Amino acid sequence: MSPLLKSVENAGNIGIAAKRNPVQVTPDDFFKDTELLRAEYAKLINVPDPKRIVVIPSVSYGISTAVKNIKVKAGQKIIVLAEQFPSNYYPWKRLCDENGAQLVVVNAPKSTDRGQAWNEAILNSIDGSTAAVAMAHVHWADGTKFDLEAIRKKTNEVGALLIIDGTQSIGALPFDIQKIKPDALICAGYKWLLGPYSIGLGYFGEAFDNGVPLEENWINRFESENFAGLVNYNDDYQHGALRYEVGEHSNFILVPMLLESIRQINQWGVENIQEYCKQLLAEANTALMNHGYTIESEKYRGHHLFGIRSADASRMEKLKVKLSENKISVSVRGDAIRVSPHLYNDSNDVQKFVDILTSI
Repeated sequence: MSPLLKSVENAGNIGIAAKRNPVQVTPDDFFKDTELLRAEYAKLINVPDPKRIVVIPSVSYGISTAVKNIKVKAGQKIIVLAEQFPSNYYPWKRLCDENGAQLVVVNAPKSTDRGQAWNEAILNSIDGSTAAVAMAHVHWADGTKFDLEAIRKKTNEVGALLIIDGTQSIGALPFDIQKIKPDALICAGYKWLLGPYSIGLGYFGEAFDNGVPLEENWINRFESENFAGLVNYNDDYQHGALRYEVGEHSNFILVPMLLESIRQINQWGVENIQEYCKQLLAEANTALMNHGYTIESEKYRGHHLFGIRSADASRMEKLKVKLSENKISVSVRGDAIRVSPHLYNDSNDVQKFVDILTSI
């Protein structure tokens, strides 16, 4: 979970204060900021039509929306990755269980070229029986980066959908919808988008243009902007992806906060964030590998999120204690120490971290 920028916190405070006197809220206010948020996020991930982007409360909401609109039958399979985030696993498991389909979990190979081998295993698992591949750009446990362009090419060849959970990468690692062309991209706002909790964004491509939303709310109906006509019930949804937005997506506190954070990310430039993280840890990673730790090759990991491993399990247990004692915040995921640098880190932070790891 990211910290909040001061400007993002201020946007939230303004939203809270405005609720003291709601007589100032107009019908246009229910749509204005969400339109701005869509447009700003569209810049970040290179989406020509911002109306393909919707406000959602969580990754599970977005993934479940996709699952509801995918037909799968017995004999087909859905492909996921081993130990991927649960919100991008449970909906697919239910879909397969209810339709007699197979949920195929692609494990990380135990090899020295782990990232390359894992990418190859994913490509080899995609065949004519594949209905969808659901995965992340980088793995949440250790930052392993996947070649989404190659995977998209393979799914296109067999007629399978590609559903991406971008929570672990969007905002810190460049992502171009026009290059990768996923059928859906789901992203929580609280991580690399530097936003608040309980809000996220979903991109839905043409495969979902005529689907059914998770909920039947008023604001996703056609011409809901006309408050005077709301009791004239309308069977039509808003066009395209807008039908999938969560009810009360006009959230007057969370939407301005996420809008402010994405504006700042666009000003910095995601490429610059990634390059900063790369340069910040370059010497440190070399020192750690010389000290017996294993780090994935640069081609197959993100610089903003990566795992550090040691073959000595007892060493890892000691490190967990020592890092906590020195107030260094990292996560232990499986057999990896997950490191997540950003612009708020500097060389002093990195040196303190390296000193501890090389002392054990």
